[in-house]
Amino acid sequence: MVEQQDQGSELSKGGWIALGAFAGVAATVAVGLIALAVGVGPSGDVSADATPTSTTVVATTSAATSTPVASGGGVALDGDAANGEAIYSASCAACHAAGAVGVPGLGLPLVGSEFVNALADSDLVEFIKVGRDPSDPANTTGVGMPPKGGNPSLDDADLADVVAYIRSLNS
Repeated sequence: MVEQQDQGSELSKGGWIALGAFAGVAATVAVGLIALAVGVGPSGDVSADATPTSTTVVATTSAATSTPVASGGGVALDGDAANGEAIYSASCAACHAAGAVGVPGLGLPLVGSEFVNALADSDLVEFIKVGRDPSDPANTTGVGMPPKGGNPSLDDADLADVVAYIRSLNS
């Protein structure tokens, strides 16, 4: 009898975990839709460009190298990949999956991504800050990426850490 109660508890915990994951995805989508409705973007509007329009160097608490990379004038950032993995797991994995392998119909793979690999670290941080509108011609899933993955509390240093984690998966 005790074993049956334990099994029931395990199933109940599994159900709560699944419900929590669903709620997290729903909240992320809702935040993204709200952000789009109020017009989030570098100039206050939602941009349809596939890449960020700004090439401004991102000031973060993480030290940035002075080596320009990519043609956009961005720079490589010294982010903390271990911290980035924790942030990624909490804010990005719901759509891009653990290990950044993507979730079909939701978030594209970041591992081996030509888009990710073509951007300088600072430009990728700027892209993550703005997100991607579902109507963007480069959006192949039809699902919007909310600014900062739906986590408005992330700062530039956190995003540099996430980029460092993504880069570690692509090396």
